[in-house]
Amino acid sequence: MRAFLFGCPIDILTMAETVERVYEAMRTGKRLQHVALNVAKLVNLRTDSLLAADVMGSDLVGIDGMGIVLAARCLGIPVKERVTGIDLFLETLTLCAAKGFRPFFLGATTDIVRKAAEEVKRKHPDICFAGTRNGYFRPEQEPEIVAEIRNSGADCLFIGMPTPRKERFLATHRDRLAVPFIMGVGGSFDVLAGYVRRAPPRLQAAGLEWLFRVYQEPRRMWWRYARTNTIFAAMLLRAILQRGKGDS
Repeated sequence: MRAFLFGCPIDILTMAETVERVYEAMRTGKRLQHVALNVAKLVNLRTDSLLAADVMGSDLVGIDGMGIVLAARCLGIPVKERVTGIDLFLETLTLCAAKGFRPFFLGATTDIVRKAAEEVKRKHPDICFAGTRNGYFRPEQEPEIVAEIRNSGADCLFIGMPTPRKERFLATHRDRLAVPFIMGVGGSFDVLAGYVRRAPPRLQAAGLEWLFRVYQEPRRMWWRYARTNTIFAAMLLRAILQRGKGDS
């Protein structure tokens, strides 16, 4: 079921339902582009047209952030559970290993993406990669990279490049990639490679990964989250007040 939160689409699916959609895309070859939506992304797309086009044009908008879950529930949208991007990424890799689908990793440095693929192979010895490629390339190299991905026969493409590079790449080349399932995975390659730690399970369950990221990178992250969380809280408060007036 698709709903809208502050004008942004969100798909009300459990993890199991999302994985089933991913499986169907790879089984049938019909393209499914996924984007993970969190508070920062929802706030930023209001002023970033490229990011907005990427989210609005995606076939599946997953509810990644706990703030999105809570806001949706406050406004009467029946969200069952949070489906984090990294957990969907890991579940899809497990699916690939079980069903013989072939992933392609694009992004990060050569060392990180190689180590990430090696870690996946360690956990899933039967998985077969369609390919890996670092995310540091010039615009004039993009046709060559698109051809490499297309010719690889990949069933799923995971892109670990920062915004707006990922959005620009997909906006330009998405229709020529010929990959059934496409997903941006942010810094997940760094996590798989062991360069970045995930938040402890208790913080994950509480939706406080952002706090752990601030702890890890205070100079870079504190202002980002302070700004977007404050804006989002104000948006939610206004919506709740307006909803209350409508009910009175």
